[in-house]
Amino acid sequence: MTKTMNEKLNEVNSTAEEIENITNEIVNAYCSRLDDCMKFIGDVIYDEKNPITDAELESLSLALPNLLYFVNSASESLGIKEDIAKAFKTNKYNSFFLEQDGKIADKTVKADLLIQDETLIHLCYQRAYKRVKNKVEAGFEMLNSVKKVLSKRMLDIRLTAENSGKVIDD
Repeated sequence: MTKTMNEKLNEVNSTAEEIENITNEIVNAYCSRLDDCMKFIGDVIYDEKNPITDAELESLSLALPNLLYFVNSASESLGIKEDIAKAFKTNKYNSFFLEQDGKIADKTVKADLLIQDETLIHLCYQRAYKRVKNKVEAGFEMLNSVKKVLSKRMLDIRLTAENSGKVIDD
C-alpha cells in the first residue's frame, strides 16, 4: 500500500521537527548566553520609553566580545563533532556498500538506506554548526553597532561640552 501525499508530508514534517529539536538543543548548549544578551539588546532597542543608557552600552561593549570569544571557541568543538559524524556516516556507508551483492547502483541504494540515521545525525551537527556561526556573525555585527552608538554619544557629549565652554579631560 502506498502512502498518500498527506501521509508523506506528515512524515517529512515529523522528521523535520525531530531534527529541528535536536539541532536547537545543540545550538542552545553553545549559544544560550549570547542569545540572552541579544534578546536583552532587542528588548532595549524597542523600548521607546526607556532608551538604552550609556552604562548599558559600555557594559555591552565589554560583554559581547567576551561572549563571542567563548562561543566562537566552542563552535570549533561543534565543527569537530560534525566532522566525526560525517566520518561515521562515510565509514558505515562504505562498510554496507562492500557487504552488498549486485550491481553498483543496487549496492549504492542499499547502502544509502542503511545509513539514514547516520545521515540525519550528520545533518543535525551540520545545521547546528551553521547556526552557531551565523549567530557569532550577527553578534559581531551587533558589537559594531554598539561601538558606533557609543562613539556617537561620546562625540555628542564632547560637542555639547565644547559649545557650553566646558573643558573635557581625555
